[in-house]
Amino acid sequence: MKKTQKLNRRDFIKLSSIAAASLPIAFNGFSVFANEKPKEYSFLENNENILVLIQLQGGNDGLNTVFDKNQYSNLQSVRSNIIIPENELLSIDDVTSFHPSMMGMKNLYDQESLAIIQNVGYPNQNRSHFRSTDIWNSASASEEYISTGWLGRFFNQNHSEFPENYPNTENKDPFAITVGKIVSETCQGPNSNFSMALADPENPGTAFAANTGVIPNNCYGDALNFVNNTVKQTNAYADVVKNASELGKNLSDKYTTSNNNKLAGKLKNVARLISGGLKTKVYIVQLGGFDTHDNQIIDGDRKTGRHGSLLEELSDAISAFQDDLKLLGIDKKVMGMTYSEFGRRIRSNGGLGTDHGTAAPLFLFGSCVKNQILGDTPEIDTQIDEKEGVQMQYDFRNIYSTLLTDWLGGSKTDATAALFNDFDALPLFKSGCSAALSVDNILKDTLEITVYPNPTFNTINIKFFGNNENVKITLYNTIGAIVKNITNKKYSSIQHTINVNLQDLPKGNYFVHYQSNGVSKTKKILKY
Repeated sequence: MKKTQKLNRRDFIKLSSIAAASLPIAFNGFSVFANEKPKEYSFLENNENILVLIQLQGGNDGLNTVFDKNQYSNLQSVRSNIIIPENELLSIDDVTSFHPSMMGMKNLYDQESLAIIQNVGYPNQNRSHFRSTDIWNSASASEEYISTGWLGRFFNQNHSEFPENYPNTENKDPFAITVGKIVSETCQGPNSNFSMALADPENPGTAFAANTGVIPNNCYGDALNFVNNTVKQTNAYADVVKNASELGKNLSDKYTTSNNNKLAGKLKNVARLISGGLKTKVYIVQLGGFDTHDNQIIDGDRKTGRHGSLLEELSDAISAFQDDLKLLGIDKKVMGMTYSEFGRRIRSNGGLGTDHGTAAPLFLFGSCVKNQILGDTPEIDTQIDEKEGVQMQYDFRNIYSTLLTDWLGGSKTDATAALFNDFDALPLFKSGCSAALSVDNILKDTLEITVYPNPTFNTINIKFFGNNENVKITLYNTIGAIVKNITNKKYSSIQHTINVNLQDLPKGNYFVHYQSNGVSKTKKILKY
């Protein structure tokens, strides 16, 4: 799918800088930019599940978020100027610890309401903020440029005429709400965005736009039409949002523990709208500031600093939100996920910070989330180059596919169409708590592959069992780029060995990535 020629959010932002001076627009209540509203969407019958996405803008440093004691000494050797003392970390099991600012999320893990998915990324990692965010929001391959979002395409499958004639009697509520001024591109459909931008649910107000005379057929006219359509849709949903806000309530007292926690305030509004009966399926909130090239920590007290403050805000906000959902009795129909455009590099820099990297952990939270650490501990080698990042184990689109089928109630066909490909589901939810269309068929994540000799000069052997499933094996370099596509086909249920010639590759570290039926493994090798 190529870039659409219709005016989208980015086009409007560009045009608005030209037309803003002459657009006779008045706004009352909250600001509206590119928010456009939903159409009639038929989720599976009785599916009232709600998804809350928390975007960590800037690239979260996963290695300063989740720690493994078996890798701590190696990590310390390559991050000696920023690593937090081991005795100050928050242990959540025998080997895994959190940053000391994450007490709220540690408590959620103890309450079996939190999951950690290790090493999440995508092939051919792009380290540009803008481009990598595009990839995560669109669910495109790294070399493809897609103008629609993964959730927008999902909604559009049953609402291809949207936004015409919406809302209607069957679809009175917004499909998605972005808490803020600008809608999330995750919800961008072919014609318009399925998300409504909402800054204040207590005062959605009545925005209006007016123009005297005929709207010209030029960039100015396009921008004005875009605003007018956006405003009409906003007004159409204002009453139902305001009504839900008035009927809803918050019961948790944890929101008051930090009056400056803006993320907690956003999630508090989400809980209030859900409790007030709003049928919106997806909410998106953002927390910025994770681009920690410098002053990530404060030397002398490394648990403090910019990154620690952000993790505290995130952790406290999620903890308060989950507490509120439980007290309101709606916790089993709401789950959340954090995501960020990339992780940080393994080696720290000289400015008490970290630079753009590759994969990172993400969190799932909710009463229906399977309490687990899914995936392997990132392998830390003291012999790494300056640019090396954590290697991908799970493609983020495997997680998206699972959310679409096993939480939001779409079919496998729906998920494949929305994501442009068939991505295996992962075991993310507790038994009997989700749509569970595919997780029961997933192999347990205990499959081992063997790569030898390691180190090597010219060749490696990869040994694995086929299990009558498709097996995809790829070789990556230290910055997450594909070096060789080794195999991608079905293998019988016997042991197989593939010999791979590495003579044409320069010396250095490489990673063998195995993927089959929801199981992913990454093995590091050294070529002399």
